[in-house]
Amino acid sequence: MENFDVVVIGGGPGGYVAAIRSAQLGKKTAVIEKEHLGGICLNWGCIPTKSLLKSAELYQSMKSAQEYGLSASEVKFDMEKIVEKSQKVSKQLVGGIQSLLKKNKVTIIKGAAKIQSQGKIVVDEKLQIETKDIIIATGARARILKGFEPDDKNIWTYREALRPRSLPKSMIIVGSGAIGIEFASFYNALGVDVTVLEAANRILPVEDIDISNAAKKAFEAKNIKFKTGIKLLQQQALGGNVKVEIEQSGKKEILQSEILLMAVGIVANTENLGLENTKVKIENNHIITDKYMQTGQPNIYAIGDVAGAPWLAHKASHEGIIASEKIAGNAPHKIIRENIPGCTYSNPQIASVGLTEEAAKKAGYQVRVGSFPSFANGKALIVGNNNGLIKTIFDKKTGELLGAHMLGSDVTELIHGYVISKQMEGTEEDLMNTVFPHPTLSEMMHESVLHAYGKQIHI
Repeated sequence: MENFDVVVIGGGPGGYVAAIRSAQLGKKTAVIEKEHLGGICLNWGCIPTKSLLKSAELYQSMKSAQEYGLSASEVKFDMEKIVEKSQKVSKQLVGGIQSLLKKNKVTIIKGAAKIQSQGKIVVDEKLQIETKDIIIATGARARILKGFEPDDKNIWTYREALRPRSLPKSMIIVGSGAIGIEFASFYNALGVDVTVLEAANRILPVEDIDISNAAKKAFEAKNIKFKTGIKLLQQQALGGNVKVEIEQSGKKEILQSEILLMAVGIVANTENLGLENTKVKIENNHIITDKYMQTGQPNIYAIGDVAGAPWLAHKASHEGIIASEKIAGNAPHKIIRENIPGCTYSNPQIASVGLTEEAAKKAGYQVRVGSFPSFANGKALIVGNNNGLIKTIFDKKTGELLGAHMLGSDVTELIHGYVISKQMEGTEEDLMNTVFPHPTLSEMMHESVLHAYGKQIHI
């Protein structure tokens, strides 16, 4: 029997951060991980996908070097080395996490955890652990549709897409959320014939409609094909290909591709945790928590994907801090979900925070809306960002920034400017009176705000 103050179940970006912070707050802490530290994010998600996308971006840049007065002949890529680079980065970061846990004197326990009672956990049905508090950070897995189960041949999830044995000639991607669009961008850049299917009537359905429409045009200019408003009916293996039957506007159609990549969301990992032995409640496939990540069982907390949307690593890490601080008896701030940025690392990139224009109006706000296109920004033209757009939404009565939505080069690095403004409850006056450096992409952020109030200069 081992005894701890806090035990974290899951070593992903939520779990390991919660464990480190708990230890820093003087709690004897352990983290239990059954597969690998860093979770899906570092090993199968955020990190390796961004490495793949960077390789694809560089490949495309080299192919268009002549636009900058440069020449590069016989530009080629090595798929094996691209994947190898992504795994190298992941392994380096995972090793760093292990060092950080060790530095903070967090005990790492390998195995599958199951809660037996209020303060008792068993690992792999062998090791008995007693703890005062528990933080569940078990994450989520890819949603699998019946009849479209991955077969490691023609039907893939993100796992197979991250480590392809060879480059397919064609690919159908089901789902146009962040995961689907990122893989569409990557494989398209390497020459794969990509078609994206989406059940909603537009791609990137959680984004503002203007960003969604602009992104579709930008991707179509790169020869990515889209079919929206579709219903997926069935699939059938056909030699080295797969046939997919869909229905769109009442008409059935059969598509054929070498690979069918399923990117239709995720399912929280709540099974086999022993939650039936607790007062923890599950609703709509995630654990119910309060503003401090506390569940129906007072000494059990849940963070990250297992605790519901948005399914983002940075949200999980922040929730881990909140839970740890609460356990330590401090008074942490509650998380404001409207202030959590979302990013898609495609080419062009997409980033947003807060309400869309449609959601703001539905919530009863009278709004002022501003926008600015990248073709009117000098730095955007220099880097080849001709299809970008920044849109800002303000409360007409108070000037509060309600939402910001961005498409273009490096917008995932720029969105934090609006995030800080929202977190500090900034108004249009604060943003308009801020001096943005020239020449930078960030000037578009300023111009979008000015446009919302009829004070724009460069358009």
